[in-house]
Amino acid sequence: MSSTFSNRFLLLTLALAATCFATVVLSTGMGYITISATEIFRTILSALTGNEDLLHDIDKTIPYVVMDVRLPRILTAALVGAGLALSGVIYQGILLNPLADPYTLGISSGAAFGASLALLANLSMFSQFSIPLFAFCGAIITLFVVIHLSTFNGRISANTLILSGVIVGAILSAGISFMKYLADEQVAVIIFWLMGSFVSSTWDSVLLIGAAVLIGGAITYFYGRDLNIMSLGSRSSDALGVETAKVRIILLLTASFVTAICVAMTGIIGFIGLIVPHLMRFLVGPDNRKLLPVSALAGAILLLLADTVTRAVLPVEVPIGVLTALIGGPFFCVIFRKRQRGVRHE
Repeated sequence: MSSTFSNRFLLLTLALAATCFATVVLSTGMGYITISATEIFRTILSALTGNEDLLHDIDKTIPYVVMDVRLPRILTAALVGAGLALSGVIYQGILLNPLADPYTLGISSGAAFGASLALLANLSMFSQFSIPLFAFCGAIITLFVVIHLSTFNGRISANTLILSGVIVGAILSAGISFMKYLADEQVAVIIFWLMGSFVSSTWDSVLLIGAAVLIGGAITYFYGRDLNIMSLGSRSSDALGVETAKVRIILLLTASFVTAICVAMTGIIGFIGLIVPHLMRFLVGPDNRKLLPVSALAGAILLLLADTVTRAVLPVEVPIGVLTALIGGPFFCVIFRKRQRGVRHE
């Protein structure tokens, strides 16, 4: 039974990895200029090896479109989807609340508030890392405020956690609106954080988000066993020798770090961290060590498909944050309704 389940997990992981790769290729070929898979591979191979003979019969605009326009955006979308799904797994696993994700906890709003503050004040003392740093500080402060508001007698109340996140998120949204009012010429840049977009993606953002997701994924996987034990409750985890307080802080900081980097580069993109872990939990079960890789891959596929639809299918490009909210909002309502029924029956 166990061997069969492991084989199924391995097949699912390989299938998701193959689907993610195929989605990247398909998305790269779609747009105002249609590009074949062969031209995409030859362009990438030429860029990696420096062999320009591979491009001798290819239109000169195609390498520019592939390497400078589409691939940075596509890879950024995939990495942000993976990062937000990873954060969702951590928040739901630690806080024991199926509604927890960076958006519903107000973490995304906190990161956007910090990034907007850096933009409004034109802070650049840390060069290109200034905005991600302020976004991280905003995310961390928001996280601790939300947890403080929902903690009673030393224990986090799952019932008030999301309510606290909504309240803090609403306050931060009001603060961002006030900064928009003060921003004058910078207001268009701040609106970017509210709606979410991959239009300004570059290879620098790909490298920064990729490093954050890789580090966050490695740390989370290292503590995967502890995260599984902590899902049994604090008494069980303490009895089994898990340093609950230490692991909780490390993982919360990790999830907030990944979320902050994603928000700082692309703006607020909600509900990916809520939807994906739920869907994958149906397929691989509650084991976080299996849930992490499949959720990251599924999050990458989902957000990349959503961005491809807005970029290459719809007649007018819709901000990605608006599209994910339209998809994730009803999903949130369904989970919330099921949770309320469960509470009522207990």
